Amino acid sequence: MSTVPVSTETVGAGPVGADLVGADPVGAAPVGALLGAAPAHLAAVGVPDFADVPRTAGAEVTELDWRPPASGEPELAWKLAELTAHARVEAANAEAVSRLLAVRPVWRDVLPAREALPVLDDRASGRRLLLHAGPPIAWERMCGPMRAGVVGAALLEGWADTPREAERLADAGAFAFEPCHHHDAVGPMGGIISPSMPLIAVEDPATGRRSYSNLNEGAGRCLRYGALGDDVMERLRWMGATLAPALHEALAARPDGVDLRAVTAQALQMGDECHSRNTAASMLLLRELAAPLSRTPDGPEVIDFLADNHYWFLNFSMAAAKLATSAAAGVPDSTLVTAFARNGVEVGIRVSGLGDTWFTAPATRIRGMYFAGYGPDDANPDIGDSAIAETYGLGGFSLAAAPAITGFVGGTVEEALRISRDMARITLTRHEAYRLPMLGGVGAPVGIDLRAVLDTGIVPIVTTGISHREPGIGQIGAGLTHAPMECFRKALEAFPVPGDAVPVPGAAVPASVDAVPVPGDAVPVVPAAPGVPGSPSRPDAGA
Repeated sequence: MSTVPVSTETVGAGPVGADLVGADPVGAAPVGALLGAAPAHLAAVGVPDFADVPRTAGAEVTELDWRPPASGEPELAWKLAELTAHARVEAANAEAVSRLLAVRPVWRDVLPAREALPVLDDRASGRRLLLHAGPPIAWERMCGPMRAGVVGAALLEGWADTPREAERLADAGAFAFEPCHHHDAVGPMGGIISPSMPLIAVEDPATGRRSYSNLNEGAGRCLRYGALGDDVMERLRWMGATLAPALHEALAARPDGVDLRAVTAQALQMGDECHSRNTAASMLLLRELAAPLSRTPDGPEVIDFLADNHYWFLNFSMAAAKLATSAAAGVPDSTLVTAFARNGVEVGIRVSGLGDTWFTAPATRIRGMYFAGYGPDDANPDIGDSAIAETYGLGGFSLAAAPAITGFVGGTVEEALRISRDMARITLTRHEAYRLPMLGGVGAPVGIDLRAVLDTGIVPIVTTGISHREPGIGQIGAGLTHAPMECFRKALEAFPVPGDAVPVPGAAVPASVDAVPVPGDAVPVVPAAPGVPGSPSRPDAGA
């Protein structure tokens, strides 16, 4: 901690300086002559509590938000210095950013998961595979809402007749589990995707690459939040039997699909951040399909459902973000973060130059607003693949576009503006199409830079829903949370400093030495360190 005089009202000796630091050494100028008469103006750098000493003595103290790079670890700080302004890293990041921004996500189709993703074709393979949110996790370690999602999926597929039977089958190892991210898919909250669930297919016309997400159930009791019951199952069956075929037929009338980038860009101008607030985007998307939907046999019923579902666009936002960030993956020497996902127990990130390795840490708690009768003790830690939106510059990164959301997730409008400014300090560029009107129309900050997170100590902020920690209950609120710093520390530790050799495009990147294989899964994971919390973000930084 140090205190540095910034300015003074007058020049000359005064009692305040003496009170702050004691008697002047023999032969030295009086401290008062340095600080001036009260009120002295000081800038404080370091432990925040130290600023109280001069403040209680009458000084006006401005606290500077500064932390030692790389969490103060000398070896990591040295590696960070080596990677900063490194020519090969800068070139790799330019390539990764170019790939990310070049993607134009278009909604092409709605089809059963087993048709979209052959790995889920249980009829052909006999394998009962379920996809889930976040980094890899086994049934035994799953949190309550994700376990409820597994039970609901087993009931939906006819693999079990009762919740208890589904749990017994899971306990016996009858089901296999893999992350959605491993199959170009993403799912909100528990993120469970089973073979018969309808998926939206989002495509980049220039490359033909696709990404997927399930259909959004709407508000209230939903499987994605861990709710179970006849009402939940009835809605899921209706979505498969009625909603999905109607959407498929309506899209057939639009051979060019629906441009999701255009919808997102317009929604940001209308008060959405396209993660926790999707009111405008959902209505814009409905407008695109309303005419052809009205001509389908179940059109009126489907339109009524979509008109009442203000969360409808979330899954499209996620799939579009997954498509773009996947395009930036696998660039040797790039420090751009390509995935950020949570399974309710751990949070994991992937980095372009480190391939498919997950770097994990314990899931963080959520600061939020709760429904009546619930509070923080009821909440499950952070969960869901929806943080892919933040990885693409939306959600918490575009919080300045959605000041009204503070009434839902907590905080203030001023804090929302500060958070978007902070996120710009840890990203590589701004999105050319996604503009933030409350900040003068600048582009949304996009492309999380591993180096910048460790250098500034600022971690990505996420807007999110809150699930009850017990299975079967569902959503109990919404709020803000952050990525654990430990994920980024581990990734930096594993990141090799490029040598002089020219990188070979598409060359494999070795996993970190402490990565451990997941049984039945070829993707390595750097495990979370139990009891090591993430470093909370300082929303006032850089304001």
